[in-house]
Amino acid sequence: MVHEAILLSWWGKVFGGTFGFMLGGPLGALLGASLGHNFDRGIRRLDSISGMRNTDQVETIQSAFFTATFFMMGHISKVDGRVSQDEIQVAQHVMRQMNLNTEQKKVAINLFEQGKNQDIQVDEVLDQFRKECHRRRNLMQMFLEILVMTALADGALHKSEEKALWETAQTLGFSNSDFQHILGRGQAQQHYQQNRRTHSSRSSDRGRLNLTDAYQLLGITASASNQEVKKAYRRQMNQHHPDKLVSKGLPQEMMDIANQKTQDIKAAYELIKQTRNI
Repeated sequence: MVHEAILLSWWGKVFGGTFGFMLGGPLGALLGASLGHNFDRGIRRLDSISGMRNTDQVETIQSAFFTATFFMMGHISKVDGRVSQDEIQVAQHVMRQMNLNTEQKKVAINLFEQGKNQDIQVDEVLDQFRKECHRRRNLMQMFLEILVMTALADGALHKSEEKALWETAQTLGFSNSDFQHILGRGQAQQHYQQNRRTHSSRSSDRGRLNLTDAYQLLGITASASNQEVKKAYRRQMNQHHPDKLVSKGLPQEMMDIANQKTQDIKAAYELIKQTRNI
């Protein structure tokens, strides 16, 4: 009920045209343009959060996450010179997972279209998003994982896409090692889901096809000890726990995306356990 109240509150303020007075900056400008409002970029200082209530802060983060996600999905999709049908379908899939209403979907599409405009200063958008998240690392990681999913939608990671993803990760404060792990897990998840759909009726093939991906989903290698496997599983589950992410500012609508990730992590862990008999 608390999450639902926050959800209605942040979107009500956005749609009512008053949220720009809390968000401001380039994100507020993007959101305002998508709504047809003229939000002032300088209304609120990015660091003036000391007087904000916790609920207001979470609402602001939710609005920033929603805005930055669809804008950057558009940017990543266009960075290789063209937007593929697969990338459009990923954006549509995310919208379906979020169960967006008509007005929310319209705003998301408008943000995606703005993201395709390569003249917009992406660094400013990402810098504000990082500040709005207030060092909520798990939240920024989820944001980056959605962008990785977008880049991988057409089955290939182009150099321009990887460069844009790495620049995004750097702006958000991730090291190259962190980025490579996130990218590897994204590639494994995509492959894992594809193989699961293709071979769901051939259970004898699933372990052979998916074991490598299962290890990568947990961020470890096959040489990891049983204790390391368990530790990696707990770490990944903690980082992607939907309720924790929502409490930190993940829009409630995106909970299904987090749920899918935890389901894949659990499936990967079960597969490894069965293989090792632990």
